[in-house]
Amino acid sequence: MDRLVNTVRPYAWGSVTAIPELLGQEATGEPQAELWMGAHPGSPSRVDRGEGSRSLAALIAADPQRELGAASVAKFGPDLPFLLKVLAAGTPLSIQAHPDLAQARAGFADEEARGVPVEAPHRNYKDANHKPELICALGEFEGLCGFRTPAEAADLLHSLGVGALTPLVEILRGKPESEALSQTLATILTMSGDTARATVAEVAAAVERAAEAEPDG
Repeated sequence: MDRLVNTVRPYAWGSVTAIPELLGQEATGEPQAELWMGAHPGSPSRVDRGEGSRSLAALIAADPQRELGAASVAKFGPDLPFLLKVLAAGTPLSIQAHPDLAQARAGFADEEARGVPVEAPHRNYKDANHKPELICALGEFEGLCGFRTPAEAADLLHSLGVGALTPLVEILRGKPESEALSQTLATILTMSGDTARATVAEVAAAVERAAEAEPDG
């Protein structure tokens, strides 16, 4: 068994204390969002077998059959087929949207062919994997998964009586389900900062009024 030296990803939403506490280290005051354990080319773990530190990715690439076993190589190829992450969120995480396997392979091939650098901020596909996820909560955890149907979402937004939501209601009621959801989300994410702040304030006030009107609802 090898002891891994793992990489911490300093995303802005990360906790400044959780991962240092887990590792028994002093906090640096900077966010530490994810601890990666695996052979991902972006941040592979490192292994020292007495001949100096090597990346786990390079170690596996040198002899996949030995490091992973024949069964894994036969089914998944010569790469470690998973990445274990410890996530420590200090603020709400961004929306996580993953492609299916066909989309991931096509998108990665397209960006590779166009020469988009892997670390470019506008690059969507860092690799060709589709990344299905399994979550195991180590502490209190709250997450949202998926969307309401467009009809349910439209009725809910309409009930708030906020004029700024009317364009979203029209999209949700006037488009096929997949297009309605994607266009609604795109509209929200591309709002100007001023419009978004004003809309959020109006929606928050409307929700408070609705809660006061139906305290047991």
